[in-house]
Amino acid sequence: MWFSDPNIVADTAKVAHEAAKKTDTSWIMHHVLDAREIDLTPFGVIHLPQLHLFGMDISITKHVVFMWIAAVVLITIFVKVSKSYKKSLIPKGVSNVTETLILFVRDEIARPNIGKGYEKFLPYLLTVFFFILTCNFLGLLPYGSTATGNISVTATLATISFIVIQAGGMMKNGVFGYLKGLLPHGLPTWLIPIMFIVELLGLFTKPFALAIRLFANMTAGHIVILALLGLIFILHTYVVIPVSIAFALFIFLLEILVALLQAYIFTMLSSLFIGMAYHQEH
Repeated sequence: MWFSDPNIVADTAKVAHEAAKKTDTSWIMHHVLDAREIDLTPFGVIHLPQLHLFGMDISITKHVVFMWIAAVVLITIFVKVSKSYKKSLIPKGVSNVTETLILFVRDEIARPNIGKGYEKFLPYLLTVFFFILTCNFLGLLPYGSTATGNISVTATLATISFIVIQAGGMMKNGVFGYLKGLLPHGLPTWLIPIMFIVELLGLFTKPFALAIRLFANMTAGHIVILALLGLIFILHTYVVIPVSIAFALFIFLLEILVALLQAYIFTMLSSLFIGMAYHQEH
């Protein structure tokens, strides 16, 4: 039989192996996932230091570096903006754009969703909005990486929002008053323990939704772009090049909108949850 011939079996295995190599898509995940080096091909690779503290791995990774870059960019911009207002009260250039975004967060997100007392939470909402926005845009630059495409980063941001939400509710209503306010009025006595557990679990689903939504949306767009460009090398034909590049460019432009939209959605939902905790009587 043909399948008992070792030469034919070896040739078949070789062909299958070569085909698998041609259609290997692990390079896509290499560009999306976190790493301990920054690939600047063809200029080289920057290997990041590995650090350990009390047995824990606290090594600097690619996403950590880009979060630092985002922080430096934001500090530089806001220092420049603050100095520009000392010279003139009329904003120009970067100062004008920054003021527009600040007013947008204040008037369209914080004030409508939180209501009275929104000023206490505005600094946090502005910080998280600009940080997510900057991280999202850094991922669209050549050799850039999207830190918000890392579930650890989005989970940390969601955890901070969770703490701010609970702290806001307890500051306004007191610890016991806040916990009591989680239960709807007029519940039968026997239903109170069940509903309390349900409402308590509901508190944790909010930050979970924040983390997953941001992570999934920022990761998906990059995977689609890389997959479209990868068709050129997988199919080995010039015919697909114009189509792949055209669709990849369209998705890239869409990613700019998504970068803005996801920063808005995370901030808006955080402010909404803060408002629900802060004004339980409503």
